[in-house]
Amino acid sequence: MFGPINDVLDAIAVNTCFEEKCRAKGCLKACLTFEIVFMLHFMCTILAITNELNTTFQRKEQDIANAMILVGVSKNRLQVLRDNGWNSLIDEVSKFCTKYDLLTPNFDELYVILGRSRWRIAKYTILHHYRVEVFYKIIDWQLQELNNRFDEVTIDLFLGIACLNLVESFSSFEMEKILKLAELYPDDFDKHSMVDLHSQLENYIIDVRDHDKRFSNLKGLSYFSKKLVEAKKHRTYPLLFRLVKFALLLPVTTATVEKTLSAMKLIKSDL
Repeated sequence: MFGPINDVLDAIAVNTCFEEKCRAKGCLKACLTFEIVFMLHFMCTILAITNELNTTFQRKEQDIANAMILVGVSKNRLQVLRDNGWNSLIDEVSKFCTKYDLLTPNFDELYVILGRSRWRIAKYTILHHYRVEVFYKIIDWQLQELNNRFDEVTIDLFLGIACLNLVESFSSFEMEKILKLAELYPDDFDKHSMVDLHSQLENYIIDVRDHDKRFSNLKGLSYFSKKLVEAKKHRTYPLLFRLVKFALLLPVTTATVEKTLSAMKLIKSDL
């Protein structure tokens, strides 16, 4: 769309009122710079790496186990891009600039900081600016964000919840991961409760998977929770039921925080 966008901006800059001409000329001038072309290609690469992860978390029915795998995939691909992706990115940007007759800078020259006078130049080269200050820094920000959001505790939490899910006849059931999930709630599961939970899990999986056909073909954890109550098995497996309730509360807690932050944006101002 780069060519058509520039054609439209060029037409606006010629055939419209003065204010729109000025805005269109400013946008057109920005579009025809190496910096904009570089950032467009670079961010397209970054977003392509994290696209599947983002899409997975936006689905109503989340496959948490695969989502955690995609977290690792995104981290690995970002690291590979950081280590080996610079030359291919620059080649791609240079070909694009050649196609549209855009000026490619001399990377050995000193970088001129935007908004400063020509004689107030930076103490590093253009190559250093794009490779270190932009390329490395943005990838490091992405990796840091993924590490902060998906640390070891969070991953254990998500994987434990995934193991509670009864999709495909409890194929994802793993007792060790569920017990590790319970360990994240020490106020509710002390060492004695953990022993009881282990015993309940052993009975529960044989009960609902092999004997009680009422628990087949349920769509998710919320349906499973309702079915436990309807079958009065929440009394038989009280510790398991408590863990299921904690798992169901997590999305609500996350949504509440996000809604609060969104509400804060509405009352924020420059002042």
